Amino acid sequence: MSDLFETPADNAPPLGVSEVAGAVKRTLEGAFGRLRVRGEVGRVSRPASGHLYFALKDDRAVLDAVVWKGQVGRLGLIPEEGVEVVATGRLTTFPAGSRYQLIVDEIAPAGLGALMAMLERRRAALEAEGLFDAARKRPLPYLPRVIGVVTSPSGAVIRDILHRLRERCPVHVLIWPVAVQGERCGAEVAAAIRGFNAIAPGGPVPRPDLLIVARGGGSFEDLWGFNDEAVVRAAAASAIPLISAVGHETDVTLIDHAADLRAPTPTAAAEIAVPVRLELAARLEGLGARQAQALAQGIGARRQRAADLARALPRPETLLAVAAQRRDGAAERLRAALGATAAAGRARLAARAAPLRLRLLRDLAGAASERRTATWARGERALGALIAARAERLAGLGARLGPARARALGDAAREVARGRATLADAGVRLEVAARAGIAARAERLGALDRLRQTLGPSETLGRGFAIVRAGGRVITSCAAAEGEARFEVEFRDGRLTLGR
Repeated sequence: MSDLFETPADNAPPLGVSEVAGAVKRTLEGAFGRLRVRGEVGRVSRPASGHLYFALKDDRAVLDAVVWKGQVGRLGLIPEEGVEVVATGRLTTFPAGSRYQLIVDEIAPAGLGALMAMLERRRAALEAEGLFDAARKRPLPYLPRVIGVVTSPSGAVIRDILHRLRERCPVHVLIWPVAVQGERCGAEVAAAIRGFNAIAPGGPVPRPDLLIVARGGGSFEDLWGFNDEAVVRAAAASAIPLISAVGHETDVTLIDHAADLRAPTPTAAAEIAVPVRLELAARLEGLGARQAQALAQGIGARRQRAADLARALPRPETLLAVAAQRRDGAAERLRAALGATAAAGRARLAARAAPLRLRLLRDLAGAASERRTATWARGERALGALIAARAERLAGLGARLGPARARALGDAAREVARGRATLADAGVRLEVAARAGIAARAERLGALDRLRQTLGPSETLGRGFAIVRAGGRVITSCAAAEGEARFEVEFRDGRLTLGR
């Protein structure tokens, strides 16, 4: 039984698992070194460690690939599943899993077709999220005070934008310098858009009212940074209205879909951003004239209404005349009634006085006199009360009439004063606008004169050039000089005749 467990003698010592894995690793790395592998990307994942794992595959095999965290930011292209790429790196093994893998440090699309396919998939995914919806786009401000420009600080693009803004309507411009192509383009443009949005209103740095992301024309690969997903999301999330002016009119990138407005060129973006200052001044002048006319018409209408109201008010004498007439009539009737009453009393007293004794007559006369005195006093009190009531009513009417008329006249005077102040202010603004227009035209005329002097023939001769003439005409080519015997050469300080 013991013979069954005996093994043939072998001088080779047994190897540990890690020794075998290390030997395989050294053999594989020494045999292959640095490789360029073409294949379709599959199973992309990026865990919390920051490393990037994916697979390269074709119709018969799959190769695992990894990009370390420190190298991910330097990749020109982040692989997406289904895109055909060319990955460059070194082949090694992963001993803990008994498999080999490619350590990638460069990735490039496998031709323009692969890049276009990846762009279309990215566009469809972002559109499905609603980042390109027209309802999300904001209107541009009519006259922005501050414009933020995201572009390269050197080159013709920023010069064209600044020149066109200065020519149409000068505004405060903030430039955020970025790389407009290459590996750093997408990250820097997205950071610039977010940076402008992070500026707090009212701080030391003015917050832009409008953003322009601009770049000149270029190839499809040169403009690839503006198709970056981070750029598109930053443009869509921007709280400041954004104009995309990337490439020429035929160039379309993903930021064009996410921006609030796409301009065909950077110069066109500057034209869209601000109105023409002279047209704006003319419009303001027209509005000022209309305002002055409206104020004049309003003041005239109120003046006429005040005059009509004043004519409609009755005179105080007219208001008091009716009450005075009623008072006079009542006084006349009271006197007549008192006289008649006294006469009737005297008649009745005379008829009854004969049979009465003197004392009784005196008593009756005294009583009658008291009654007459009391009646007369009551009549006088009643008449006085009536007259006082009428006078108080007339005084109340007069007191109400005076303030109403004073208020009407005061309102009309204030309207006239406001109209005069508005007219004076409009005159001052018109004078300021006229002076500014004259100064701008004088500055432009001076610049044109300096340009004329710089491009003139005397300045050109001073830089070392000469003018060749033959037969009274200027020679500009070898063909025109053939057959001529004598030439006249003009230098900065004189002319020289050459030839036979």
